[in-house]
Amino acid sequence: MIFELRREETSLRERDSIRNIKGVGQKAESLYAKLGIYTIGDLLAHYPRQYDVYKPVQPVSEAVDGNVIVLDVSLAAKPKISYVRNLKIVSCTMRDSSGSIPVSWFNMPYLLRSLKMGTHYLLRGKVISKRGRLMLQQPKMLQYEEYRSMLYRLQPLYPLTAGLTNNAIKKAVDQALSQAELDAEFLPLDMRKKYNLVLHKKALQDIHFPSKEADFFAARNRLVFEEFFLFTLAMHQMKQNRHQKPSDYILHPGDKVFALLENLPYELTEGQKQAVDEIAADVSSGFVMNRLIQGDVGSGKTIVAQIALLIAVEQGHQGAIMVPTEVLAEQHYETFCEMFDPLQVRVGLLTGSMTAAAKRDMQAQIAAGEIDIVVGTQALIQDKVEYKDLAMIVTDEQHRFGVRQRESFYAKGHTPHMLVMSATPIPRTLAIILYGELDISVIKGLPKGRLPTQNCVVDTGYRPQSYRFIEKEVEKGHQAYVICPMVEESENMEAENVTDYAQTLREEMSTKIRIEVLHGKMKPAQKNEIMERFVSGAIDVLVSTTVIEVGINVPNATVMMVENAERFGLAQLHQLRGRVGRGSAQSYCIFMMGKPSKETKQRLQVLEQSNDGFLVAEEDLKLRGPGDLFGIRQSGDLNFKLADIYQDAAILKQANEAAAGFERTDIIEMCKKYQGLREKIQTYTDEIFL
Repeated sequence: MIFELRREETSLRERDSIRNIKGVGQKAESLYAKLGIYTIGDLLAHYPRQYDVYKPVQPVSEAVDGNVIVLDVSLAAKPKISYVRNLKIVSCTMRDSSGSIPVSWFNMPYLLRSLKMGTHYLLRGKVISKRGRLMLQQPKMLQYEEYRSMLYRLQPLYPLTAGLTNNAIKKAVDQALSQAELDAEFLPLDMRKKYNLVLHKKALQDIHFPSKEADFFAARNRLVFEEFFLFTLAMHQMKQNRHQKPSDYILHPGDKVFALLENLPYELTEGQKQAVDEIAADVSSGFVMNRLIQGDVGSGKTIVAQIALLIAVEQGHQGAIMVPTEVLAEQHYETFCEMFDPLQVRVGLLTGSMTAAAKRDMQAQIAAGEIDIVVGTQALIQDKVEYKDLAMIVTDEQHRFGVRQRESFYAKGHTPHMLVMSATPIPRTLAIILYGELDISVIKGLPKGRLPTQNCVVDTGYRPQSYRFIEKEVEKGHQAYVICPMVEESENMEAENVTDYAQTLREEMSTKIRIEVLHGKMKPAQKNEIMERFVSGAIDVLVSTTVIEVGINVPNATVMMVENAERFGLAQLHQLRGRVGRGSAQSYCIFMMGKPSKETKQRLQVLEQSNDGFLVAEEDLKLRGPGDLFGIRQSGDLNFKLADIYQDAAILKQANEAAAGFERTDIIEMCKKYQGLREKIQTYTDEIFL
């Protein structure tokens, strides 16, 4: 009895605070909060971004630039110490029977005494090329027994924040897994058998600490299925609840719509015309419109949204459009004002960074019906915002908003029509599942006057020529993006350091060229300020992570260079490429391979040969193998933590098939039986519990 009580006292529950983990104090708690980790459940869902695998010893002669290698070597000569600024550098040459390699350690002067001639050492580190010669910098010195125990084991590498080490997270996760009372298994046995799914508890253990690759894949398969299953459950319920819902707004295009179309400086494409016709049919049908406009980057979705909003406004109602970033909201606001002022349509702007007084004033105008169309960010769906007569709502860049945000937006009106837009090139078979409650319109082709982007795939040997090319474009008055996969160097991540990269670029390029950095760790105000300066032309070259994938429209940007392009999925690279080619000038995209291989080149050549996002998406599905990501998500869609709609398309279809057989009452009963399930489904929508 005593021992049972003690076990109960030390056990953890998924909803317990992260402070219940031994060694997590107030300071660590605040660091975990920066990663969105507040509870034990949050910690267990903080999946590794990738894995470090200890491989067999290799001869020195097989060292390759950029690879992590294990060497069994001895000293070729006595080590030396040198001083560079504040650094103490111990350097030596190590050798085996196949050759020799220079090795250096920073600020580890004690090694000078411990390194002995005639002794063998196991060194593990990343091979780098310096002045044309391969070397090891800061390798880890391993004990033979320690190395044998680690051989072939997958060591988790977690997303980090400054002050929180990978080892600290590993220890916390290990403790949580050993002590936590995990939520009960909720997938029925027959479903687990049919789709070959391991138990939830085993999946959590093996996603963090897989003993072999097969365990990792089985764990990932289960957790991905789980995410898709809960998502598609919510989607099926939404479709049943929303299908053919009567609307109070029966709308028809009027004089202002026809005046707008007549005064456009260009003719709509056939795809745009068809989308407008489908919207007009929906809003005049007497039922609520729920339509997705799926158009490739630069296909002209915004004008379609403007026409939809004008149809509602012309008949005395209100419209609103929600976009993912403040810079894009401000750009849309200016464009809408220019287009709608001659038609006496009143346009407002509402974003999170506005002053409290400005927000209150705009909210009052919206509530009073003094604003016809409001453009904004998620500030549009805050509790304080009330609309007088909201008949048409639009969400732009749909994949950046979860279903819950869409639902909150819908609840701001009384049976309003809804139009959602996405530039994510999702194959139609997947789009029908992901947006199952929506009718789908597809806009293909570019507006007249747009030139297709010219693409090339090169290795790092072409970097100097690429820099010169960017300089020439800047001299012509254009701008450029350089995209890097990450902000800071992390252990075993062969990727460019954004901040250091920008400094290198400043040294390589003319001092007249204005170069700035943009990345996700910046504060929102700082990001907005950088993007606004780029939009205004005050920055020539923007070195950025993928935060620019969505959110700014700079027609003057004509070049994009993507470093380590092999680290991105094709669909994401296509999204990035969409930031250029938005003006009348010829645009270019350079995909730089950090680690060239036959497979990498084959995959990237899909982008080199086609600007069609839908074709790229289909090829992406064909070319990705099951081990390509090894736990890393590349597509950033919706609210999934681990699942990737391209990588895991087959699992998505299985989960959708499994969810299709569940009725509303089945789901409610499941939620009563399994604590925590309701919250997991509510990640996607509240609707099934209304």
